[in-house]
Amino acid sequence: MRNLKYAILGLVNREPMTGYDIKKAFDSRGLTNFWHAEHSQIYPEMKKLLAEGLVEYETVIRGEKLETKLYEITEAGRKDFHDWLRDDVEIERTYKDVFRLRTFFNESMNKEEYLTLLCSQLRQHTEKRDMLKHFIDLDFQKLPHFNTKQMGDYLVLDGAVRREKTYVEWLEHCIDIFEHGKAGDPVKPIY
Repeated sequence: MRNLKYAILGLVNREPMTGYDIKKAFDSRGLTNFWHAEHSQIYPEMKKLLAEGLVEYETVIRGEKLETKLYEITEAGRKDFHDWLRDDVEIERTYKDVFRLRTFFNESMNKEEYLTLLCSQLRQHTEKRDMLKHFIDLDFQKLPHFNTKQMGDYLVLDGAVRREKTYVEWLEHCIDIFEHGKAGDPVKPIY
């Protein structure tokens, strides 16, 4: 499935955008927490969307002379996007996480090497969690209205904070095991 297709359709469904605007949206606080796309992915996908009749554009002047394409969603694009939104999907079979892969093979490192990685990850995820919490405090003093782009932004940002909070707790648990655990200790269930 071409998920990037639907990310772009969703953006131009909100408002007409240039390719540059679309790239900026992927780098914004909302999308960057769960989706990423490069120019090299966006522009070929835009060509496909045009060929499929899901978007159209008009050439506009920005600044004094710069011509740019302003993309809008078509009725066919809006229908395809809404069909996709309503389609329930199964969770992805595998979430790729490089640090967890390294953890899986931790027996190939000595204790100090692995603890150094754990502490670095803990610092990074704590900083990310705190930054995301700051964005929620900055942007959302009240719960937004249902069916607004602000509600979607809030829910995704809230999910990102919760994801980082859980990741931080897991890293702290790993550090505790490596610093204080002994082989043969009973495993403490988390549920």
